[in-house]
This record gives sequence, C-alpha cells and structure tokens, in this order.
Amino acid sequence: MNNNAPALRKSGVARLVIADDHELARAGLRTMLIGQSWMELIGEARNGREALAICRRLQPDLALIDVRMPDMDGLATCRNIKQEFPLTSIILITMHESPQYLLEALKSGASGYVLKDITQRELLTTVRRVLRGESVLNPEIVVRALKRLSGTTSLQSELPPVQLSPREHEVLQLLAQGQTNRQIARALTVSVSTIKIHVEHILAKLGVGDRTQAAVRAIELGLLETMLKEP
Repeated sequence: MNNNAPALRKSGVARLVIADDHELARAGLRTMLIGQSWMELIGEARNGREALAICRRLQPDLALIDVRMPDMDGLATCRNIKQEFPLTSIILITMHESPQYLLEALKSGASGYVLKDITQRELLTTVRRVLRGESVLNPEIVVRALKRLSGTTSLQSELPPVQLSPREHEVLQLLAQGQTNRQIARALTVSVSTIKIHVEHILAKLGVGDRTQAAVRAIELGLLETMLKEP
C-alpha cells in the first residue's frame, strides 16, 4: 500500500475532510459541500491533531483546514499532512489575506488559500481547481509573497540542480504568477494539452506534487530570479 497517495477513486468521486475548531464554521462548510455528486465529505476534525489522524486513516484527496486551531494550528497541520501524504491537496481557510499569511501557506504546502467569507460558488470552484492540480491563490499576493521568500531562503546550495528547458522555464514563470493552464497556453500561443505536459514535466523535475510547491521550490533553486526582480 502506498502511504503517500490518496485512496483510489474508482467512481471518480473526490474524498474531502474539513478541520475547524468552531462547530458553526464546520457546519457552514458542510452545508456548502454536501450534495455534490463529484465529491464526498468523509471526515471532520476539531483541531490539527484530529485532522492529521483522519488523514492517516482515510487518506483524502483534499483537506480544508482552518489556519487558527488549537492543538496544532492549520499551518503545522498542513506541513505534517503534506510530509506524509504529498498527493493530498490542502486548502487553508483564514480570516486574513496578507502576503505574510500567504507566504506561510506557500511554505506549508497549501494549494489554496481562501477567506472565511467565501461564497458557496467560489468554494466549489476553488475545490474543483485544486483537485485538478491548480493553485488557487491571489496572483498579486503570490508574487509579493514569493519575493519575500526569495529574500529569506538559503537552500540553493543544499538542493540538487534542476535542468529545465527554455519552454519549461517560461511556463514556470507564468505558473508562479498564478496563471491557469489555459492562460499560459494563450500567452505562449500553444495548446492547453501542451502546457499540461510541460507542467507535469516541471513538477517531476522539481520533485513536487503541485503547482504551488513548484513555485516555492523554484524560488529555493533560484529559478525565478528574473520575475522577482521585476518592479
């Protein structure tokens, strides 16, 4: 059994877990998520340790986690889940949208970062996109957060070198700005399927499981210096 992969979904139904220490908040998320034929809510947690235990037991495809929780906060929970189950995607839920919070979300491995006043339509769209392997983050704040990360990281010499083709590097630059495959394809005048292949190659070469972590790893390797020096 592969402990690093979510449980197989023969029916194509995504398996979700939610974690929030407030019962009303969990109820609100539950109301917005249930009744969708393409997903199944399989567990709820009141704190970070419960969320980690549920993920160990059920290996969901996606976990929605509140940033502020007792007994292991959302960021620490995210880091622990991604370390054990890198293919489980995580959306962090917070009251605040700021570069510092987003920076911590990026570093912890989250694929999405949404505010608690999100609408049902926005939440379902976010969940769908994350399950497709996309990052759902405010592009402007992402770039600001990555610039901060570029000024603090010191891992370049500790990580193995990565060779990207010129086209892969172009795709990586746009990917790090939060652009979707369709937007990247339009910018580079190629097909969406071609961009999808490039993204898969980039993730494999960087040794990461999603686009968000590709951006973080690229910063650590110094692959996005041109973008981050732009005003």
